Amino acid sequence: MIRSQKFKHLTVWALIGLLASWVVSCSTGNVGTTTKPAASEAATIEFWTMQLQPQFTNYFQSLITTFESQNPSIKVKWVDVPWAAMENKILTAVSAKTPPDVVNLNPDFASQLAGRNAWLDLDAKVPSEVRSSYLPNIWQASTLNGKSFGIPWYLTTRLTIYNTDLLKQAGIIKPPATYTELAQAAQQIKDKTGKYAFFATFVPQDSGEVLESFVQMGVTLVNAEGKAGFNTPQGKAAFQYWVDLYKKGLLPKESLTQGHRHAIDLYQSGETTFLASGPEFLKTISNNAPKIAQASAIAPQITGDTGKKNVAVMNIVIPRASKHPDAAVKFALFVTNDENQLAFSKAANVLPSTVKALSDSYFKEVPATASTVEKGRIISAEQMQKAEVLTPKLKDFKLLQKTIYENLQAAMLGQKTVDKAVEDAAQQWNNR
Repeated sequence: MIRSQKFKHLTVWALIGLLASWVVSCSTGNVGTTTKPAASEAATIEFWTMQLQPQFTNYFQSLITTFESQNPSIKVKWVDVPWAAMENKILTAVSAKTPPDVVNLNPDFASQLAGRNAWLDLDAKVPSEVRSSYLPNIWQASTLNGKSFGIPWYLTTRLTIYNTDLLKQAGIIKPPATYTELAQAAQQIKDKTGKYAFFATFVPQDSGEVLESFVQMGVTLVNAEGKAGFNTPQGKAAFQYWVDLYKKGLLPKESLTQGHRHAIDLYQSGETTFLASGPEFLKTISNNAPKIAQASAIAPQITGDTGKKNVAVMNIVIPRASKHPDAAVKFALFVTNDENQLAFSKAANVLPSTVKALSDSYFKEVPATASTVEKGRIISAEQMQKAEVLTPKLKDFKLLQKTIYENLQAAMLGQKTVDKAVEDAAQQWNNR
């Protein structure tokens, strides 16, 4: 399952009690002190991925066969875990001190356990020259308190998929590049076609896309002390932007109750002009709504004055309790090296996280007859120059999103002024 939206759905709080006994034992230094196997014994490492079977079964079987042939003293057992089950499964394994050796996660979820010393410190295991082969901003996404807890793997970044027919009907020559232009286009599209420009969700448990827009508009969500950083002129302007769109009738009413899936449904039914998603989603549109797909084109991601673009990261972590940490690191670096990242990017239509792989001609050149999906790959790769993980790594990030979204909704419904909504959100966060 390769989709940028999927990267944000893991949370730890429902199972936090599961970690209590493990955290205590971790603090006493008992984690990872299992007896080493004899030198002649082959190390068998367990590798967990998230919902990559059966689409990529052949790829990983070939990858593992190649690795084992190059490293005869190491065997790899591959376990693919359903997306919805990963959180429960990894927390249970870690608390029982029976974790896999190599785990495919995302920085948001992994950082929550990194703060509890769950993962191997990779700064001591990965040489600086190897670390520098990865995109600097992307490596930084898997660090916490100055320590590296993960190795970057594959990436996705949003693009703007748009309906050329609706854009033409509205008399708009080119799609908007900024949020300011988006608001102008939204009014023109509504006036000329009676339809909406786009759908954005303000459901606290769903997409963080609106929160990312704050950062793109120049808002600091949380300051260095962990306090609210959005009670500023920039923060109030971001609140006002979304409130104005809603009150002017330029956002569907169900923006307050429906999640990102509704954005997809509206676009596929021809009711919205723009959809923020990855280029790989065009294949889904082709299956579900061929006429809409035929009218669809791709433009760069809409951003604010900062020019920042979002990127969603998948990484690889190694539990401290691994019985074979050195073998695990060797395999993790093999999975994410230049050659294998390029191969997986081609197979999965994602982006690699190494400098060399991303500079390959595959991400720079397409024929004149290229499909929209192929053109999207080039735009996605170009965006990586300014792409970063926009939201902060916080153990209670979902609480921050909930606090801002609920107060933003109150302002949209006229229950609070924008100033009051911002003030209340900041106070609630600071007093959490």
